[in-house]
Amino acid sequence: MKIAVIGTLGKWSSESLAQEIAALVGQCPLIEMSEVHLDLGQEKVMAQGHDLTQFDALVVKKVAQVYSPNALDRLETLRFLELRGVKVFSPVAGISRLIDRMSCTVTLAAGGIPMPETFITESAEAAAQRLAQYGKAVLKPLYSTKARGMVYLDAHKHGLKEVQEFQAAGNETLYLQRFVKGPGRDLGLSFLGGQYLGTYARVGNGDSWNSTTESGGVYRAEEPPEAWIALAKRAQSLFPLDFTCVDLIETEEGPKIFEVSAFGGFRGLKEALGLNVAALYAKYVVEKTPQRKG
Repeated sequence: MKIAVIGTLGKWSSESLAQEIAALVGQCPLIEMSEVHLDLGQEKVMAQGHDLTQFDALVVKKVAQVYSPNALDRLETLRFLELRGVKVFSPVAGISRLIDRMSCTVTLAAGGIPMPETFITESAEAAAQRLAQYGKAVLKPLYSTKARGMVYLDAHKHGLKEVQEFQAAGNETLYLQRFVKGPGRDLGLSFLGGQYLGTYARVGNGDSWNSTTESGGVYRAEEPPEAWIALAKRAQSLFPLDFTCVDLIETEEGPKIFEVSAFGGFRGLKEALGLNVAALYAKYVVEKTPQRKG
């Protein structure tokens, strides 16, 4: 069985996943998308001397260090491989709808998933007016993870000027989300093959408006109510994914979903719960991969 991981060389989650798969099938190259060459004339996809069209499966851990339209372009190469019979974990259709924050939000909203109030426009004036209504809000780039590039705004201090500056920085579409005050943490509920694995909390250090580890947050084990698990399961079911994490926050109005992850994180489950997700995912991939090459 020929399986490769699409990820980042030197990164713990990508390396550990490739190692766990190699332990099951003998070898598993770790390939960065920047190394991949699509040759439509010869109908080959080459990387590290391998023709990926001859592989049985690819496991996508990371397509780019930063979400951007370029990440969507890279997914088209993976879609070509899907069309040539290579099984991709998770399917490209699922990943592509989560790279762009707006696509994820629209899908969740249409699916009846409770989210913080969100306003999307290309008008800085309209966004500033909505900020005044919200009181506190967060401007979010359409392509970002781990709160990168997000701007927290307080209507008592900020207004049209800050919105225009955000837009001038390359954010033509303004994605404004009402800031919801939680208990100082948000939750990551993880699923493999649609089955619940466990939950970790990202607990903020009190010095930042967000609780990401980049802002000093730490992972803690969490046991959410069954109703929250059911909500997260419903949210992730709207996307064809093999492994994912659903970001949830507890509010006075009940639980709300921020987003569903395109790839899901291993570290939170490892540090909070001691789960070796790489091993679980590797076993899942091998069991779900039909061997197509001799």
